[in-house]
Amino acid sequence: MNFDIPPDIAALRERTRQFIAEQVIPLETDPRHGAHGPSEDLRKELVARARAAGLLTPHASLEMGGLGLSHIAKAVVFEEAGYSNLGPTALNIHAPDEGNIHLMEEVATLAQKERWLRPQVAGLTRSCFAMTEPAPGAGADPSMLTTTAVRDGDDYLISGGKWFITGADGADYAIVMARMEDGTATMFLTDMDEPGIRLERSMDAMDNCFTGGHGVLCFDNLRVPAADVLGEVGQGFRYAQVRLAPARLTHCMRWLGQARRAHDIALDYASRRQAFGKPLAEHEGVGFMLADNDIDLHTARLHIWHTAWLLDQGQKGGFESSRAKVACSEAEWRVVDRCVQILGGQGVTAETPVMRIFMDMRAFRIYDGPSEVHRWSMARKLVHSAQKAAQG
Repeated sequence: MNFDIPPDIAALRERTRQFIAEQVIPLETDPRHGAHGPSEDLRKELVARARAAGLLTPHASLEMGGLGLSHIAKAVVFEEAGYSNLGPTALNIHAPDEGNIHLMEEVATLAQKERWLRPQVAGLTRSCFAMTEPAPGAGADPSMLTTTAVRDGDDYLISGGKWFITGADGADYAIVMARMEDGTATMFLTDMDEPGIRLERSMDAMDNCFTGGHGVLCFDNLRVPAADVLGEVGQGFRYAQVRLAPARLTHCMRWLGQARRAHDIALDYASRRQAFGKPLAEHEGVGFMLADNDIDLHTARLHIWHTAWLLDQGQKGGFESSRAKVACSEAEWRVVDRCVQILGGQGVTAETPVMRIFMDMRAFRIYDGPSEVHRWSMARKLVHSAQKAAQG
């Protein structure tokens, strides 16, 4: 077992770290970063800077114009990008585009890749992934899908409602999950300016780090040609897992960078701030919180690296990515929560970036499956494995 980072990836990490420090962090207070995330104008400026630095869309294949990073390499680079809440936007590795790019690389036809994927890898377009629905529709349980797709000649007509669709406002295209007449699910590709799609509103949310915010979409007999089915008809639920297992891990990578940023700020503050005759860090209560932060950060990183290594070996990593998602989302949240406590008044105001990190990160325990759903899924697999072993 070798934990050494290869020289080329170490060099890429340093380039990314320098880029984030010099080109991205200075834009964190830009007024174009509003309640529903960075504006399209700010996104384009960030993307242009990453493109000039040779860091744009590093996870995409070389064929599509990316750097073709392995999962382990992504773990290293994505953490560095996540050190700023604008870093993933700059490198074009933010959700939902990062997961959509991965899915399109795996499933889309050559024509679909040229039409939708290549411009996205170049940072020219954005996308959204329309699966989540209001009750009684699909949420943590995708099988509750209520949006329907009905065959009409050479086309499909899609009708239904979606909400909490990240990046919907301003997205150029969408991947839409819909239920077929036989009860299976299919993914469809569609431009967002089609007459059958309506953005009803953007939802107010705790986080504001995603361009386009979180939208409520209405589909009213959206006509999609059969040629724009993503993958095979009826395989939507399977493709969702193709997308979600790596995507939930890249969430862990990016948020690890934010948690590390919060810890660095708190450590610096606790080392300088005096109280009761000595620096805060020398008080046992604060010192223990800093030590616990280091433990949680290291544990999260090991979960990420191990799962990334499994994915690089060609394993599905479903169980391990669920375990990593729970462990990382909760460990990284604990780190940021402790940082708020250490910083006191500076932790609950915008005097430091920690307040924004705190607000953005809370939703991570819900995105790509709440912790409870992953624990439930893991428990079922553990029991099944134990029963299988008992039967010989």
